[in-house]
Amino acid sequence: MQTTRFVLEQQEIPTHWYNVVADLPNPPSPPLGPDGNMVSPEQMLAIFPGPLLEQEMSGERWIPIPEAVREIYRLWRPSPLIRALRLEQALGTPAKLYYKNEGVSPAGSHKPNTAVPQAFYNHQVGIRRLTTETGAGQWGSSMAFAGQMFGIDVRVFMVKVSYEQKPSRRSMMQAWGAEVFPSPSNLTQAGREALAKHPDSEGSLGLAISEAVEEAAGRPDTNYCLGSVLNHVLLHQTIIGLEAKKQFKLAGDWPDVIFGPCGGGSSFGGIALPFLADKAAGKTPNLRLVAVEPTSCPTLTKGAYAYDYGDASGYTPIMKMYTLGHDFMPPGIHAGGLRYHGDSPLVSQLVHEGLMEAIAVPQVATFEAGVLFAKAEGIIPAPESCHAIRAAIDEALRCKATGEPKTILFNLTGHGHFDMASYDRYFSGKLEDFDYPAEAIQESLAHLPKV
Repeated sequence: MQTTRFVLEQQEIPTHWYNVVADLPNPPSPPLGPDGNMVSPEQMLAIFPGPLLEQEMSGERWIPIPEAVREIYRLWRPSPLIRALRLEQALGTPAKLYYKNEGVSPAGSHKPNTAVPQAFYNHQVGIRRLTTETGAGQWGSSMAFAGQMFGIDVRVFMVKVSYEQKPSRRSMMQAWGAEVFPSPSNLTQAGREALAKHPDSEGSLGLAISEAVEEAAGRPDTNYCLGSVLNHVLLHQTIIGLEAKKQFKLAGDWPDVIFGPCGGGSSFGGIALPFLADKAAGKTPNLRLVAVEPTSCPTLTKGAYAYDYGDASGYTPIMKMYTLGHDFMPPGIHAGGLRYHGDSPLVSQLVHEGLMEAIAVPQVATFEAGVLFAKAEGIIPAPESCHAIRAAIDEALRCKATGEPKTILFNLTGHGHFDMASYDRYFSGKLEDFDYPAEAIQESLAHLPKV
């Protein structure tokens, strides 16, 4: 019988996270304040604990994982690497398809990989209250879970379209003790201003970030947590790729191409960055690392590589990244975790320098891929994950046409058990594709800060 499941023992959970900054060909561009000067650590300490800021700015290649974090990781890690043999057979492809199943966490996604350490470091410095935002609800659920692990109160601003589409995610957060509010809300100045302009606003991640940051900055007992974009978030997520490298050695195989869904960059960076180290060292020069985003929010594929705010209201530092403009309002697609105007500065830099690639796929095709995957492998994937599955299937079909036996890895970032309303819309033919108009993107980009 052919082995299809590659599982590590708990003692093989990595002891360190990998920091790609140590191996970048060029140093990262620093975050700036509204005055164009570098943001000082003192400014960032208003919303982040010191240990996380040290990781954010670190150039060390390996960062130790605290034992208290590894202990909680053991609730679900190491996550399995699965060869999708039944999907291969369904496609009739000579390619080998593998996926890293991050949906086995308590919150059902990859997000606890960074939520747990963020809660730990805040607990370490005496913080007892955290604010955050969430799109699809995976991050909010993960932060609620992590806060519960360390006795920290959590308030979540959930993008309104997802708040209404995904009530089960909201219930998960409340089950772990978090407060959840639709964004834009009347609780913050940013929310009130947005509602005054657009009373029926569906919200955006950028706007929800503004609300969470505003509240954290205004209360000395409260810090802010972010589920993507920043360096320390991608650092924590590298546990995915580090485990996958060990598991591929068990499989006696190695990927030729890696796909990951990409909104803010955390899950894609998490699986791709540890493999990038080998590519940068010349060990795997032909390895392709491909970020997959929606055509309706095409940050990496149609955005500008420029300095921009990470939120809609200009509360965050200005970061150099691919962006559609901080006041870009994406349509209410069902992959809510990918509705973000910007992207990780690290992923953006690596795409800009040609070490990573990016493609965009339409909404309906991603659900087609998710249903095919569910029928073959038995797991119903989150809409975000369906983007990577779509790209992996397309690559496998190209291999079928050419006869090339590639090894393809994709990140199954979470299950879709709380996304069935989205699948209902797909089955009833109510989902539509949406290519964001180029003129609308250009209008938003005209409002980039002058740096």
